[in-house]
Amino acid sequence: MNLSVERLARMREALAGHVGSGEVPGLVAVVARRGQVHAEALGAAEIGGPPMRRDSIFRIASVTKQITAAAAMTLVEECRLRLDDPVDDLLPELAGRRVLSRPDAPLDDTVPAHRAITLRDLLTFRLGIGAVMAPPGATPIQRAMDEAGLSPGPGGHSTEPDEWIKRLGELPLVHQPGDRWMYDTGSDVLGVLMARATGKPLEEVLRERLFGPLGMTDTGFHVPAGKLDRLAAAYRTDPATGDLTLADDRGRWARPPA
Repeated sequence: MNLSVERLARMREALAGHVGSGEVPGLVAVVARRGQVHAEALGAAEIGGPPMRRDSIFRIASVTKQITAAAAMTLVEECRLRLDDPVDDLLPELAGRRVLSRPDAPLDDTVPAHRAITLRDLLTFRLGIGAVMAPPGATPIQRAMDEAGLSPGPGGHSTEPDEWIKRLGELPLVHQPGDRWMYDTGSDVLGVLMARATGKPLEEVLRERLFGPLGMTDTGFHVPAGKLDRLAAAYRTDPATGDLTLADDRGRWARPPA
C-alpha cells in the first residue's frame, strides 16, 4: 500500500484542528499517490448545516486562471494561437494602446505603447493593466476601472464579454506591455480571446477541452439547481472580531453569468 495509514491519520488530525477551532466550518481533503486516491470530508457544508460531503462543490475563484491558461495552451498546440503574436486581430479593442506616463498619472497623461500586447503577456499577467493594489480610489486609473466595472471583486461582473473588452480598451495601460506583472485582468482578457478564436462561449471551450476529457462534470461558471444542495457556503473573516461571516450561500451561483 502506497498511502501510509499513520500519515493519513496525522493529516486528518491537523485538518480537524482547523474545523474544531472555527477557522472553517468544514473541508474536503484529497491525497493521490501512485494510482491510489484517498478522500475524506470533515465538518459541515455551512455553519450549523448538513455535514460536508466528499462530492461537495466549492467556489474555486482564482484557480479559474490556471484552468483558462491550460485550455489556451491547447489552442497553442494546435497553432490556432501563437504565444508571441499580437492579440490585435482577435481583440481590435486593444490595438494602438496608450500607456500612462506613471501609474498615478491622470488618464490623459499618456505615451504610446512600445509594442502590441501578445498572448504571452496575457498568460503572464504582463499586458500592462490589472488589479491596482492600493486603497480604493487611490489613483485615477483605479477609480476609472471601478466605475467601468473592470476591477476584480467577489462575484465578478455580469457584463457581456464584448462590452467588457470594449470598456477595457477605452482606458490607458498602467505599464508598457511586457514590463510589469499586474494581477487578474490578463486572465479575463484571455477568456475573451479564446472565445473569439474558437467562435464559442468560454464555458463551452473549457468544457470541450478540459472538463469533459478529465471527467470534471461538476465544474462550470454556475451550479445547476439540481446540484445546489451540494454547494458549500462561502465565508469571510470579520477583521474586527475574527469571526466567520457569510459571504455567499447559494443565490449568486444559481444562475449562469450574463
